[in-house]
Amino acid sequence: MKLSDKKATLTFSDGSQGAEFPVYEGTIGPSVVDIRKLYAQTGMFTLDPGFMSTAACSSSITYIDGDKGELLYRGYPIEQLAVKCDFLETSYLILNGELPNAKQKADFEHLVTHHTMVNEQLQFFLRGFRRDAHPMAVLTGLVGALSAFYHDSIDITQPKHREISAIRLIAKMPTLVAMAYKYSVGQPYVYPKNDLSYTGNFLRMMFATPCEEYVVNPVIERALDRIFILHADHEQNASTSTVRLCGSSGTNPFAAIAAGVACLWGPAHGGANEAALQMLEDLLAAGGVDKLGEFVAKVKDKDSGVRLMGFGHRVYKNYDPRAKLMQETCREVLEAMGLQDDPLFKLAMALEKIALEDDYFVQRKLYPNVDFYSGIVQRAIGIPTQLFTAIFALARTVGWIAQWDEMISDPDYKIGRPRQLFTGSPARDVPDLGKR
Repeated sequence: MKLSDKKATLTFSDGSQGAEFPVYEGTIGPSVVDIRKLYAQTGMFTLDPGFMSTAACSSSITYIDGDKGELLYRGYPIEQLAVKCDFLETSYLILNGELPNAKQKADFEHLVTHHTMVNEQLQFFLRGFRRDAHPMAVLTGLVGALSAFYHDSIDITQPKHREISAIRLIAKMPTLVAMAYKYSVGQPYVYPKNDLSYTGNFLRMMFATPCEEYVVNPVIERALDRIFILHADHEQNASTSTVRLCGSSGTNPFAAIAAGVACLWGPAHGGANEAALQMLEDLLAAGGVDKLGEFVAKVKDKDSGVRLMGFGHRVYKNYDPRAKLMQETCREVLEAMGLQDDPLFKLAMALEKIALEDDYFVQRKLYPNVDFYSGIVQRAIGIPTQLFTAIFALARTVGWIAQWDEMISDPDYKIGRPRQLFTGSPARDVPDLGKR
């Protein structure tokens, strides 16, 4: 963070005392006006619902330029990372700031792989849930419960403890998600296997049974690994900000990540790919490709209340850079699984074609986003729709923990305490009961 030569001056039309504030420049992207002394100098707060114009922190992890359709992890374009690296390499980068060399990569993989098992008592904790409970409800509880089993490393003032907690969370999240799935379908839990990759291990824990040997399909393994990479971090979004705000109180990392899981559950955030696939399934039930023209007409009609899910993005004003990669992966998986003629997938591709060619969508830049394609890929793999957001949480855990650690390490770190513009009743006396 570099102090700019410029300063920002605040003046009031009624002649009240104004104030001057420093301006700081980032490496790239918009500069910020430092208003930390605004209240002390003016007695006023700023009002910014949704924090659309407020930088709540400084960070060196992820950068997004929505106008350019650019996403960088530690300076590296997502398009290059998704093609040249695997998820654990990307995780190492997000946590440590640089890509690993061959030895660092091997050591990190070994460390994560040998922490994938969870305490056996978590099985009994899991059995307290109904079998039809939403996986995100289960995952929120399981992640929060980790602090009861791994309390030997939750002193957040110790960098080594934070490192251990980070490894444990990254390593155990696939095991917890797979356990939640197995519990929901009444199958026995499958323990992790150390000779498989991070993603291959997760696929085995999800889909293997004691009845036969499970062989990981390399096309599916690579597709899911790419989904993990594309969702590993996304700057200061709702769930990441939740993790930071929760963690700012000094709570343990497992509790902070559980808060992130709960926030991610919302359909406006991590539930977007679930909503996109549900839209396709509803459209298929209503007539499929033959009814696509009627559906698109309703989407264009503002009064219809029909929304197009999985298209456009509140951050990317151009094409979502993750979407093109996911589009390629989607086609690879459909071909490998022999699903090119599946009615749902044919419908999805027909809708994609309209969105990429119709002037209404092109002018509004309503291009298919990463959620549209990732939902299709996950369904093809055999992952149930309800589990999509849990998969998202699995991938985003590394970003959350890196952001949390960055905050705790920041010498300017303070507990989060947003202000408000109060619009309720002024102070008043309580009348006697008979006079109310």
